[in-house]
Amino acid sequence: MKIIVPMAGRGSRLRPHTLTVPKPLIPIAGKPIVQRLVEDIAKILDQKIDEVAFIIKDDFGEEIEQKLNEIADKLNAKGTIYYQDKPLGTGHAIMCAKESLSGPCVIAYADTLFKADFNLDQSADSVIWVKQVENPEAYGVVQLDNNKNISGLVEKPQEFVSDLAVIGIYYFKQGEVLKAELQKVLDQNIIHGGEYQINDGIKAMMAQGKKFVPGKVDEWMDCGNKNVTVETNGRMLNFLQQDGEDLVSSSVKQENSKIIQPCYIGENVVLKNATIGPNVSIGDETVVENSTVKNSLIQTHSTVKNANLDNAMIGNHAKFNGEFTDVSIGDYSVLE
Repeated sequence: MKIIVPMAGRGSRLRPHTLTVPKPLIPIAGKPIVQRLVEDIAKILDQKIDEVAFIIKDDFGEEIEQKLNEIADKLNAKGTIYYQDKPLGTGHAIMCAKESLSGPCVIAYADTLFKADFNLDQSADSVIWVKQVENPEAYGVVQLDNNKNISGLVEKPQEFVSDLAVIGIYYFKQGEVLKAELQKVLDQNIIHGGEYQINDGIKAMMAQGKKFVPGKVDEWMDCGNKNVTVETNGRMLNFLQQDGEDLVSSSVKQENSKIIQPCYIGENVVLKNATIGPNVSIGDETVVENSTVKNSLIQTHSTVKNANLDNAMIGNHAKFNGEFTDVSIGDYSVLE
């Protein structure tokens, strides 16, 4: 089994945090988004992962590529890096990794997190993972036939077709079949919205009679901008607490401080006269002093003093000192 992860750009809606680190490597509850995504997919599949292929921009740099390969290493899988030189759509991105597109594979966009518990339908040619939503007109949805198989894809339907939104994770029993259809999309220059889309390859497979079925997820979490990323961090912390995970490092140093769960507290964090939580993640080597922090995400090697933070996101190596509340500052920033 292979996992193929198109990572697109750095994530402009999450600036300034993505100026130095691409969005998929922003940590949620102590782990980068893309690592959580890949590990959760591996858990659902319950199969040996042979390869994890990442499709990135060529300017991400050697350090980022090394971190991505380490994610694959943790699954005892081969890590492969491919480059998408131009943002020409989902179909184009996937075809940048066409050398890995064979046999059973999962394609997953790197800005999505989910929680699910279902068995993969081995009889299907493809599984499209979906979430039931209240406003399907805002999403791409799947259309089902009388046998509950997927018979079509509809983008932002103005009239009700289905309330099962496509979350951006797909399983293909034979990756080479999708590759052949996407090659036709490229060769025939089939473009929608100025881009080559995976949906055109999928629709061609459906026209051949391939069996597509829905895989329903219980939770679908976005990391598109600062507010939803902070919200997703809190939701993930609650799920991990329910699963019994201990998220507070034994190396945390506390002085006259209180932690209100759920929280992730990394290695060698110092808490002095602080109340932390609920729904807070704090990265390694960060110091929080004379502060109250809730519903927030603070990354590594930062210093927060005299603060009352709620719905805040603070980057790596940042310094914050003040009475601000709803704040978002990036790496190496100083706000005093």
